[in-house]
Amino acid sequence: MSPFHSLSASSLRGQEIALADYVGKVVVVVNTASQCGFTPQYDGLEALYQKYKDQGLVILGFPCNQFGKQEPGGIAEIEQTCRINYGVSFPMFAKVEVNGANAHPLFGLLTKALPGVFGAFLPRIKWNFTKFLIGRDGKPLRRFAPITKPEKMEASIRAALERTGE
Repeated sequence: MSPFHSLSASSLRGQEIALADYVGKVVVVVNTASQCGFTPQYDGLEALYQKYKDQGLVILGFPCNQFGKQEPGGIAEIEQTCRINYGVSFPMFAKVEVNGANAHPLFGLLTKALPGVFGAFLPRIKWNFTKFLIGRDGKPLRRFAPITKPEKMEASIRAALERTGE
């Protein structure tokens, strides 16, 4: 089993979810925030999810309050933003930290595999709505900056979906 698939995370409602549940799926992991200038990206992420979920895409949203305190609310406020304001139907997880000593192990794994702009010297997440594309085999494939709109990820997602059991 891949390191990605060996991890788990708590859903927004507190249920422990094994990432092994996503073996064979192409996964986009994104750290989110309800009061961020990038919050409207929920629309684009949901559109990608709806378009490709039947082909094996899943998007996993992880609220985070580490950047500008832009996710201060609890479960009800996060659900309000995601589900009611943006119609998000993809899985949302409990609020996590993505950088530092208390970072969720998933983000430690992803930033080590795909360190981003600062490289291996400082493998961290720069801001809300950093997106990671993971292949069906659990291998991190690509990292997308917060400013990258979800529709700009579509070609990479399609290519990952076309790959079979590598």
